[in-house]
Order: sequence, then C-alpha cells, then structure tokens
Amino acid sequence: MNRLRNRLILIFLAATLAPLAATVWITTSLLEESLGFSSTGELDVVLKSALRTGHELYQRTCDDLKQHAQAGQSPSRKYLPGQRAGWPEAVKSFADGSEPERFALAGNEGDRLDYLVRHGGEVWQYSAGLGVSLERLRKQIADGRARVDTAREHDLTRGSKLAYLLMAASIWLVSLALLVYLAHRLSRPIHQLTAGLTGLAAGDLNARVAVRRDDEIGRAIQAFNDMAGKLQESTERLVYLRQLASWQTLARKMAHEVKNSLTPIRLTVEEMMARYDEADRGFMEQATQIVVDEIETLERRIRAFSQFAAEPPLTPGAVDVNSLLQERIAFLKTAHPEVAYECRLAGGAPQVVADQDLIKGILTNLLENAAEAAGEGGRILSLTAAENGRVAIEVHDSGPGLSEQARASLFQPTISFKKRGMGLGLSIARKSALLSGGDIVLVKGELGGAGFRVLLPVAANGFQTRADRG
Repeated sequence: MNRLRNRLILIFLAATLAPLAATVWITTSLLEESLGFSSTGELDVVLKSALRTGHELYQRTCDDLKQHAQAGQSPSRKYLPGQRAGWPEAVKSFADGSEPERFALAGNEGDRLDYLVRHGGEVWQYSAGLGVSLERLRKQIADGRARVDTAREHDLTRGSKLAYLLMAASIWLVSLALLVYLAHRLSRPIHQLTAGLTGLAAGDLNARVAVRRDDEIGRAIQAFNDMAGKLQESTERLVYLRQLASWQTLARKMAHEVKNSLTPIRLTVEEMMARYDEADRGFMEQATQIVVDEIETLERRIRAFSQFAAEPPLTPGAVDVNSLLQERIAFLKTAHPEVAYECRLAGGAPQVVADQDLIKGILTNLLENAAEAAGEGGRILSLTAAENGRVAIEVHDSGPGLSEQARASLFQPTISFKKRGMGLGLSIARKSALLSGGDIVLVKGELGGAGFRVLLPVAANGFQTRADRG
C-alpha cells in the first residue's frame, strides 16, 4: 500500500475543502445579490424598437426608389430576353412569375434594395443602398428575441449558481486528479526504493532500482544501487575467500597424506634397484626412473598445494604498476621469444597500495598463461589505466579464448593435467588480488582471445610503508 501517496491526497483534501466551501458560499451569495434583477424587459423593448425602425427604413426606401424610378431619376439596368442565360437568379425568378414589380434585398447581407419592373419581355432593375444590413439586423433581432424567451423560461440566478458550482467542482476535480498523478510519480520511486531495500535486507544482492530522474530521489536511488553493487561485490569476494579457505584446508590435508606416502615409495624403489642383478638392471633402471619421475611430479603438485594453502605475510606499500609491468614483461620475453609483446601504459597513472611480491606473482601468472594461449607467432597486449579511484592492469592474448565451461569455473581451484600446470594459478592470483584490496575479473579480449583485468586500490597521499616509518 502506497502510504505516502495517500497522505499527500489527504493533505490536499484537508487544505482545499474548507477554503473551497467558503469561496462557494461567498460567491453564490454575491451572485444572489447581483443577479436579483433582470434586464429582460428592457431588452425586449429595444428589440421591438429596432424591428420597427428597420421595417420603416425598408418601407421608406421602397417608396423613394419607386418614385425615382417612375420619374426617371434613378438609373436602371436592363435585362434583355436574348441575354437570359446571363441573368441573375433573382431576375429569372421575377421574370418567370406574374408580378408586375418586385422589391428584393440584395448586396452584402441585405444592405441594398433592388426594384424590378417588367417592360414587355425586358426586366428593368433599379437599386438603392440602405446604409445598414437588414438581413444581419433581422438575425440579431431574432437571436435577441430567442434570448429573451430563454431568459423568461429559466431562472438566471439559479442557472448562474449552478454554472459556477459546476465550474468550481470541475476545477477542483481536475486539481485532485493532477495531484493524484503527481503524488503517484513522487511516491512510486520511493516505493521502489523501499522495495529494493527490503529485498536487499532479505538477501537479494541483485536488487536494483531503475533510475529515471535527476533530482534528490534519483540521487538517493543511484546511491542505493551503488551501495548494493558494492555489497554484492564484497559478499562475492567473502564467499570466494571462504571457498578458498575450505580448499586450503583440504590441500593441507592432502599434501600431508600424499607426502607421507611418497617418501617410503621412493625409498622402497631405490632399495629394489640396489638389490637386483646386473641382468635385470636395465629394465629396473628404466622402471625406477619412471616411478621417480612420477614421484617428483607428485611432489611438485604437493608444493603447489602447500603454496596455495599457505598464508603469506603481507607487506603493503606504494607500487608503481607501470614500472612493475614493464619489468615483468622484460623478464618473461626471454622465456617466450616466439610471442610478440605490446605494452600500452597510462601516462601519470597513480601508484597502488599492495604487496609488491603478490603483484609480481599475479602478473607473472597472467603473462605466462597468455603466452601459452597465444602460442608461436601470437601476440600479448598489456595495458594500465586509472578508473573510479582504482588502477587497472589488463593482459590480453591472441589465443583461442575461453569456453563457457572454462569461464564458469575460471577462478575455482582445480586439478590441471597440463605439462606444467597445477590448476591453482588463477585461484592463487585472485586470492593475492583480494588480499591486496582489489580483484581480478574477466573482460573481453582486444586481440580475439582471453582478457583479464586486475583492479588495485590507489595509494593515498602521504602513504608510507612500515619500513619507511622505521
């Protein structure tokens, strides 16, 4: 239920009903006093006088025009029978009748009087101006008479009151509808924000509210979305670190158990080799070497698990990512001469706060993976950039990219069967980034293959390491 909207409507009702009632009462009282008399009688007298005057003007003009025509003092227009096709309709109508003469109004709304007279087969027309439009005057008088009749049939005071009440009620209802609409627009984002906060409190970390305004409410919604995003990011990091802790416990147990089994196996195989005869020594040396190699492979895996399970001490300090990235690339170029390296560094990129050894490990892992994915003749792009108070380091390769299955478990600790892979590199790298206050995310590769972005916090002004502080 939208309580804010309902409260706004109630406030409007309380603030407008009393003033509206007082205004209606005062106005209807004034209408009662001002409309207590009627001018209908005077208007009727004026209309009758105007009608009589118009009739007298018409009659006098008819008499004068006829006298002047008979005396030959008025010019005439003659219509000959041979030109009947060009006669006006009024002249044709007169010619077709049996009247010896006819008076007719013509011109602009009857402001001219025509006098038509027969002369054999001819029709003579005499004209005189009236000075006024009798047709218009007749219409106005008719309208006035209709108004007088209507006013006599209806109570003007009552009609005025009713019209005023309807107008006031209509304006108030329109205002109420506008308020309901505005209240809904105002309360809806707040209601959505409340629903988002409720969902977030219930554990829905994907709760977001669409921002469609740029006012205080819009900024509050944007702040909520930013807070929800940061909370989701922090929660995902925490869950990932907890998963790593579980894997670390398992890794320590497995490393301990496998190590305990490998030592007697190695000693037993070596003892078997020492006791066999010369005739079987070739076979035994070959078999023993195979077993020893596999044991060494298992020992490397155990060391990797031990490294994964270890919690190294952190020594954070200000790190120049541009210099560190260039140093790592120069170090790895000799190991992968078949790969072309391209470096694009952000000018004046700020330093980051991190353990330099951890950042070296992260970059080494990403660059090694990129070189292996790119292969012979491949390319690797490394770049740095500053964004939103953090520094980004990206590594892109021209390899085949990652499958959807690989993306789903990219940073999860797994067992790898690659020649030199342990399946823990990216897990250790992301763990190092999280311990440094940042993260590693997968981005769209610029070279067609995979792309990784390392985000690290910017070093604050005046930052000093513990060694610098002495």
